[in-house]
Amino acid sequence: MLENILKDDLVYRQLKDEVEDYCGPVLVSGCTDTAKWHLTSLIGNHKKKQFKIIIVPDENKARQWVEASHFFGEKVQYIPAKDPLFYTADVHGNAIARDRMLAIKKIVDDKCGTFVMTIDAVMDQVVPLSDIKNHKMTFKMGETLEEATIAEEFVARGYEKAPFVEAPGEFAVRGGIIDIFPYTQESPYRIELWGDEIDSIRSFDKESQRSIEEVDTLTIYPASEIILNQPRIEHGLRNMEEDYEKLSQKFKKEKKYDQETRLRKEMDRVREELRELHMLIGVEGYLPYFYENTECILDYFPEESMIYMDEPKHIRERADAFYLEFSESMKSRLEGGYLLPKQANTVTDYESILYQIEKHKMLCYSILSAEINDFRVARTLFMDTKSIQSYNNSFEQLVKDLTKYQSKDYRIVVASPSVTRAKRLSSDLRENGLVVTYDKDLKYGVEAGQIVVTAGKLLTGIEYPAAKWVLISEGDIFKGREEKKRRKKEKKKQGEKIRSFADINIGDYVVHEKHGVGIYRGIEKITTDGVEKDYISIEYQGGDNLFILASALDQIAKYASANARKPKLHKLGGNEWKKTKTRVKGQVKDIAEELVQLYALRQAKEGYVYDKDTVWQKEFEELFPYDETQDQLNAIDDTKRDMESKKIMDRLICGDVGYGKTEVAIRAAFKAVDNGKQVAYLVPTTILAQQHYNTFAQRFHDYPITVRMMSRFCTAKEQKETIEGLKNGTVDVVIGTHRLLSKDMQYKNLGLLVIDEEQRFGVTHKEKIKTMKKDVDVLSLSATPIPRTLHMSLIGIRDMSVLEEPPHDRRAIQTYVMEYNEELVKEAVYREMTRGGQVYYVYNRVNNIAEVTAELQRLLPDAKVAFAHGQMKERELEEIMMGFMNHEIDVLVSTTIIETGLDIPNVNTMIIHDANQLGLSQLYQLRGRVGRSNRNAFAFLMYKKNTLLKETAEKRLQAIREFTDLGSGYKIAMRDLEIRGAGNLLGQAQSGHMEAVGYDLYCKMLNEAVLRLKGELKDEDEFDTTLDLDINAFIPSMYVYNEYQKLELYKRISSIESKDEMEDMTDELIDRFGEMPKAVYNLLYVAYLKSLAHHAYMTDVKQKGEKVSFEMKPDAAVDVEKIPVVLEEYKRELSFQAGKNPIFVLDLSKTKKVKQLEKIEHCVNLLNSLIIR
Repeated sequence: MLENILKDDLVYRQLKDEVEDYCGPVLVSGCTDTAKWHLTSLIGNHKKKQFKIIIVPDENKARQWVEASHFFGEKVQYIPAKDPLFYTADVHGNAIARDRMLAIKKIVDDKCGTFVMTIDAVMDQVVPLSDIKNHKMTFKMGETLEEATIAEEFVARGYEKAPFVEAPGEFAVRGGIIDIFPYTQESPYRIELWGDEIDSIRSFDKESQRSIEEVDTLTIYPASEIILNQPRIEHGLRNMEEDYEKLSQKFKKEKKYDQETRLRKEMDRVREELRELHMLIGVEGYLPYFYENTECILDYFPEESMIYMDEPKHIRERADAFYLEFSESMKSRLEGGYLLPKQANTVTDYESILYQIEKHKMLCYSILSAEINDFRVARTLFMDTKSIQSYNNSFEQLVKDLTKYQSKDYRIVVASPSVTRAKRLSSDLRENGLVVTYDKDLKYGVEAGQIVVTAGKLLTGIEYPAAKWVLISEGDIFKGREEKKRRKKEKKKQGEKIRSFADINIGDYVVHEKHGVGIYRGIEKITTDGVEKDYISIEYQGGDNLFILASALDQIAKYASANARKPKLHKLGGNEWKKTKTRVKGQVKDIAEELVQLYALRQAKEGYVYDKDTVWQKEFEELFPYDETQDQLNAIDDTKRDMESKKIMDRLICGDVGYGKTEVAIRAAFKAVDNGKQVAYLVPTTILAQQHYNTFAQRFHDYPITVRMMSRFCTAKEQKETIEGLKNGTVDVVIGTHRLLSKDMQYKNLGLLVIDEEQRFGVTHKEKIKTMKKDVDVLSLSATPIPRTLHMSLIGIRDMSVLEEPPHDRRAIQTYVMEYNEELVKEAVYREMTRGGQVYYVYNRVNNIAEVTAELQRLLPDAKVAFAHGQMKERELEEIMMGFMNHEIDVLVSTTIIETGLDIPNVNTMIIHDANQLGLSQLYQLRGRVGRSNRNAFAFLMYKKNTLLKETAEKRLQAIREFTDLGSGYKIAMRDLEIRGAGNLLGQAQSGHMEAVGYDLYCKMLNEAVLRLKGELKDEDEFDTTLDLDINAFIPSMYVYNEYQKLELYKRISSIESKDEMEDMTDELIDRFGEMPKAVYNLLYVAYLKSLAHHAYMTDVKQKGEKVSFEMKPDAAVDVEKIPVVLEEYKRELSFQAGKNPIFVLDLSKTKKVKQLEKIEHCVNLLNSLIIR
């Protein structure tokens, strides 16, 4: 129906004719943004399949275009520009590269569609499209595949070899199984071979590594636009060596020795990487050396494609600025010996691009009638369009205007983003005396003078005076209402994440439950009497070694503690470990009791029962501008369920910064106020109070709710008013620091207390909070992630919701790792400032932070630079942070204090000085500080060159990868944070005990103590079962070659407890690694037998030759009468020896070798029946 709006409009018809009988560029002036989107969707040949190419001045415009076109029924693909200034970085995040490859795939596969790109993207030089087409790979069931050469093929296409596949662009090859995560797919795929024929292709889950569904064919697009096969590498190197020689001679002549050395080092790196690794970091920058004839992205589209230029004047300005920035930067880098000459040619100038553009039909839009000098315009049309002035929430004004439009016989469409809101809007308009039709999909026509409300997401409205049409968007009516980003629901992943028995390396400290802390020395295969098994070797104090069966791994955990102190080694067979364990056990029991009692007390009391959600609540939640994550929705439901029940709420919500905890609190607060209660929101710092106050004020803007702040930023008068208001009930929500805990604060009807980051309040404050908590509902929020293990054991004692999934549409952060270089710092900062943003510069040493700041100020004369660190006076720090929040400072140099909870969406670039000095968990948390808005964010991790140069290329890459989240570093980082979280949750005293036995064992003990108290675990003195049979039971390295994975699997196999678990594990192994060798099958069976034997109170099962002896626990409750019956069943094969430790002996001489395990299983089950339960 939207296509009919302009069908009788004279200018539109002229425009259509001009485009049909094209004789040169057409310019339409007078178009608002909405008119541009609308016209683009209408104009262009619909009969033939064809491409539309939209060129815009900057990224924001492009993203708007993608979003806005949906309303006009077009799906637009965005092609981001490459990033030529930072080609030299060591590691790039792959956000940009993936988007580009997806677009290229669409061009190749669909042969039509609408693409939007910035002028930068058009100026970047690219590889000929034919080259990418020729290198996509297709795999079909039943075809043959050379396993030997496949790895080379993938590497040439930019894929990276990994032990197992977790991120796009990785692949793994292991005996007959090839895993690959194609750039253009949502999940990784597993290709299984039978000989050299493809037996099956299936997608799998990157978390659990288990298969999802089978497919017949799989097409893999390259992970890099530049294909580095052998001939191309040779060709590129030849060209580079030539240029290198010339430039190096020139430097020598001019006695520029520093530059010459720098260039030599760079060239050495390039040679080494291309020859050894067949890849090159920053290869994009060397494009002209590998390809003689590069193209411009427009060459990817056929000549009959149509080009739409959005504001040619702005495009020109941006193009010139970009080209200038690029050539200046390249010039200074060339002179400094940072590059080879042709690297300065990766961007084409605007004149040459225009020549390319003019080959196509062109339609230019401009809001003002302006001369265009860049090319000859054949026809200029003026289209009269008006934007809708904003009503700023004034409904009366809207009604007046609608009546006015009706009297002029306009056709009126009002668009509201969601169905519920559209319905509400129509009923509100009806209440104001207007006649309104609600038509969800605009199926029916609109008559003159009719008002139609529809559901659809229009960014801004438009009026066409000539055609007498007006479109109004909800954004025009209500200012500051962001629109929800709707996303398809992610399937909630089934399957526990692979338990990261994280990465034990040789030389790490481990804890054995029986023997205490030792050092892990690796896996050794030991053969005794012709039977092979894997043993794990642990060294204890005095150099004693303990060998334990790899299948008994469940007793070992990596030693982890909150501060990375080295633990003391224990002596094998000494008493010290026993003492330590007993002490900690006692403590754990106390804390568990305390928790259980506290919980019971709260459960017994009755609190206020809130009503179910009202219409207001539903509408208020609709206004949330983002899509909630599944975890968030669960947390919100849990919280409401608590409020609507009789019990007093005491819920803890954990989730990383920016994962949407505040929104959960806001909704609970709204519910409380809706029920006539007051809400107190307690935060640890003044700045956070300000930040939350702003958020609350903004979200409650359209409602009669009074929000006040109590902190040092408020004047005495304001504080007094707030205190009065809370007493007499005129203030509904108060947000403040510990000032809220003072004696003079009284509440008329407090219903909900929200506590942010409780662990950051002191002991005295905590006591006051406790008294305040007595009868009100409490919601605590915490950003330190709580470990899964702890979460599970506390589940019955403390109500918890954990937010684990990151919010949608948090832009991926482009991470660059590079050696420190002033030029780049300058470029990164100015680039962020030109888009109106701010920069964090992290420098982690307080003693000379002022000098570093001065240095930066010298480097950036037009920026406002300030510094902040934790040793400043609190007032001073607050002033600086407020200044930064209010955009009075461009660059903030700070120590890592920015980790703590501040959310400044305008900061989207972070530069970390000496990143190699920081811990991974710090880096991870710091990086989470940028990329909080929908802009692309950049993180630059800088290191001093000499720190990494000593290593070989591969090692160096490895070290660099650890910085970015490509490595396993991320998991370890999460681990550090979790340990900290556990400490916070359990308080100071417990942290000491955690140190003593290591974190994992501590959690295990706590869990057992809680279960005992709840009566789910019987108090029995513990005993161990050892099981040693004469069969080969181990994981051969042919089957799993990666040591980490092997440990991981041993750990999981050793905790098998039932036949189901054993079968499940079997399925998983076959799925992940192919058919199981006999030794692995035996290993699983033995693990299962061991748990059976434990259940039957056996302490030792061992095999000598043909005889297997089962030693029973001396004090097991055995039904003695039944023993003869059991022996009878086995006719002479089973005998019994009474004594201090009763033993049954099974004779296997008559049993076939293959049947022996089953026989043992049967026997154990039979003996199990003797136990009196």
